[in-house]
Order: sequence, then structure tokens, then C-alpha cells
Amino acid sequence: MTALRISLQVLLAITGMFLVMLVLLHKGKGGGMSDMFGGGMSSAAGSSGVAERNLNIITVVMAGLWTVVVVLLGIIERVNPS
Repeated sequence: MTALRISLQVLLAITGMFLVMLVLLHKGKGGGMSDMFGGGMSSAAGSSGVAERNLNIITVVMAGLWTVVVVLLGIIERVNPS
């Protein structure tokens, strides 16, 4: 059970970092965090509708995976507390 818990914790950290990165890649709607990191340049580079749609899908899938890992860790902790 310890190996499963450790692997899920590593997966949680990796998916969390990817999720933060993906959210920051989204095109800004005016103001906010995206303008702090060069919002003017990202509006020219990320003007493709297909790229934004794919980024949305990848972000939702990553958020779903992150949620599943959190729930699994909660179940493991409830069944076998350390």
C-alpha cells in the first residue's frame, strides 16, 4: 500500500504542476495573471481557435486526472491510515 500511496503522491505533484502551467498558458480576457507574463505577445501567438480549444481540452483532462488522484489518495488514507 505504501508504494501505491507514494506513486499517487508523485502523480499528484506532477499533474498539479502541469495543471498550473496549462492554466497560465490560456489566453487572457483582459487583465489578470496572463498580462503579467507578457499578455501582449501571447495574444499574437495564441490567436488560433483550434490551439485554444485543444488547450481547453487538455486542461480539463488534466484537472479530471488530478481530481481522480486526490480522491484515490483520500480513499487510501481512509482505508489504511498510517
